[in-house]
Amino acid sequence: MLYEPQEDSYQLEKEVKKYAFGRVLDVGTGSGIQAKAALTKSKDVTGVDLDKESLDYCKENHKGIKFVFSDLFSKVKGKFDTIIFNPPYLPQDEGIEDIALYGGKKGHEVVERFLDDVSTYLSKDGIILLLFSSLTTKDKVDEIIARNLFDFKELSKEKHFFEELYVYKLEKKEILKKMEDVGVSEVEYLAKGRRGLVYSGVYKKKKSVIKIKNPESTAGARIEIEGKYLKKVNLEGIGPKLYFCDKDMIIEEKIDGVHFNYYIEKKSRKKVLSVIADIEKQLKILDKLNIEKQEMTRPFTNVIVSKGKPVLIDFERCKYSKDPKNVRQFEEFKKRYEKKIN
Repeated sequence: MLYEPQEDSYQLEKEVKKYAFGRVLDVGTGSGIQAKAALTKSKDVTGVDLDKESLDYCKENHKGIKFVFSDLFSKVKGKFDTIIFNPPYLPQDEGIEDIALYGGKKGHEVVERFLDDVSTYLSKDGIILLLFSSLTTKDKVDEIIARNLFDFKELSKEKHFFEELYVYKLEKKEILKKMEDVGVSEVEYLAKGRRGLVYSGVYKKKKSVIKIKNPESTAGARIEIEGKYLKKVNLEGIGPKLYFCDKDMIIEEKIDGVHFNYYIEKKSRKKVLSVIADIEKQLKILDKLNIEKQEMTRPFTNVIVSKGKPVLIDFERCKYSKDPKNVRQFEEFKKRYEKKIN
């Protein structure tokens, strides 16, 4: 169903006429109002939508613009300097279906899908013009933007009788630009720890994990520490392979497997004992290297078992020690969890 321009459309249109530049993509183009506005600033404008009626209307009424059937970026190719999105942002009303209005159960799900994928299609110094409603929950949108490594500026805010409408301009954070500069693509958020943020991506055609500092953390130099010790233990065949490291980020091999605690619960005693013996072998090597890994009294999430082999991960708390206690710590763990192990 064609979405007729409303207050939100005209609010976003004003900002598009101010800020659009270069190659432009209008996602969820609807009536084509934003694509048409962008045409005043650019000769290369594409509008995408998954509603055939909207696309037919746009093709008939807006000349000079390319219109493509696409669910968000499913049929999009290449990079764009400006990406515009006026998403469906209302929380779902039970029993009513309208893809032009409802953004999911809580209202922000479509925005989240968009932000999770958009960096692949945005040029290094490109911008995103995003409209959303207070009904979508501003704090949640801000959180999704931040974890996807974008900076944002509020361009406008308009109050209506039941909501406030915001238009943001988003740009890639410097760390995201750096990831892409060194060759990382398909960046996706994985997890937030106390000291770091973890992403997945593809580096030189290899599935990878990228770690950067958590901006909320006061712990110093953890990225550099992990890179330093991962280099050393890799020489002994320990840990995920290190592909790249500097003071800002680590890029390492992505290990496909399950955490050690899950393995203990689900696998046979024989298999668990085999994995334990392998872990002990690796910890003895760390002791000989005078590397204190720490955390081995509770090695639940910092050991991944992949194809029956344990891989030690998370070396950010490592330190040099004349008397490392990796094996002793692991012995304490075995005593506490003897019943589960046996």
